[in-house]
Amino acid sequence: MFKKVNIQTDERGLLFRKGSYAKLLQPGTYRFSSFSEDTVQVLNITKPFHVQGKDLQLFMQDERLLQELDVVQVQDHEYVLHYENGQFASLLIPGKYAFWNVLKKHDYVRVDIRNPELPAQVDMALLPKLVGYVQTFEVANHENGVLFYNHVMQKELQPGKYFFWKGPVSVAVKTVDLRQQQLDMTGQEMMTEDKVTLRLNFVCQYRTIHPLRVLAIKSFEEQLYIQLQLILREYVGTLKLDDLLKMKQEIAAFVLSRLNEKSEEYGVQFLSAGVKDIILPGDIKEILNTVLLAEKKAQANIITRREETASTRSLLNTAKLMDENMTLYRLKELEFLEKICEKIGTISLTGGGNLLEQLNSLLGDKGVGKA
Repeated sequence: MFKKVNIQTDERGLLFRKGSYAKLLQPGTYRFSSFSEDTVQVLNITKPFHVQGKDLQLFMQDERLLQELDVVQVQDHEYVLHYENGQFASLLIPGKYAFWNVLKKHDYVRVDIRNPELPAQVDMALLPKLVGYVQTFEVANHENGVLFYNHVMQKELQPGKYFFWKGPVSVAVKTVDLRQQQLDMTGQEMMTEDKVTLRLNFVCQYRTIHPLRVLAIKSFEEQLYIQLQLILREYVGTLKLDDLLKMKQEIAAFVLSRLNEKSEEYGVQFLSAGVKDIILPGDIKEILNTVLLAEKKAQANIITRREETASTRSLLNTAKLMDENMTLYRLKELEFLEKICEKIGTISLTGGGNLLEQLNSLLGDKGVGKA
């Protein structure tokens, strides 16, 4: 009795005697006694060389087998891109691999992941197949990026997408926004020279021009806020409340000039600054309102006196003209009489003469009218 084993063209056989590897079997038909302890494991040569439960090193002594295998050793600091007949097949992580070279041509691209940036020969089309081994960082169009390896700065990155191997080197990309930024100081309490406590709302705009300096400052925005606060306290503390209210526009110019003295240190360019609001305590506000009301009343009194003086001067000029011209005097009397007639219903006249004569007698030196 015999055991028959058929090995096809796309297969190879591994002969084991008493459990130990003996030799490679080429395609063909093999017969073994049923009492024999020989066994054959048939492998498909279109797939990677792998024997279940056996270490690859056990087969490395067979020179005939090695002629039909590509053995690849991947070091701990490497990845290997495996291509079959020019097409990407797999990524090999550290370890030892064997591939049949009979039906397929194999190519290998070694990459040293101690240098995390993907080399130029890696086609970007492969990235979806390398998920889990590649990390991606993006720098937006309005940003500037800085690359760090193991927390050590390497270089600046322009806008774009960057790919790095996941490996022994820690990779980080920090970005800095290059657009115009705004710093708001809201409700900041300050004391003037005359000990009046007020609250100030202030705003300034700036733009980053040296990203590395910005990243070198811990809590950049917080430190910028404190610097603005100190400059405002320095200025407000030297002015009395009345002067501060009058010089509101000058505060912005002073603060902007002082901030620009620090622009190189902070790596930014300060563009503008301004006071949004000055909020006074309730009692101070009432006092100022009282002062303002008194000032407005005084101004109103001055205007009233000025108008009364002008009116009196006009009456005096009219009186002089009437004194010099009797006709004008009589016209003025008639005008006055007309105004009286508009305000009464009837006029009763006694005495002789016609109506015109009696009216004239009301205005004459001798006649006396009675209404």
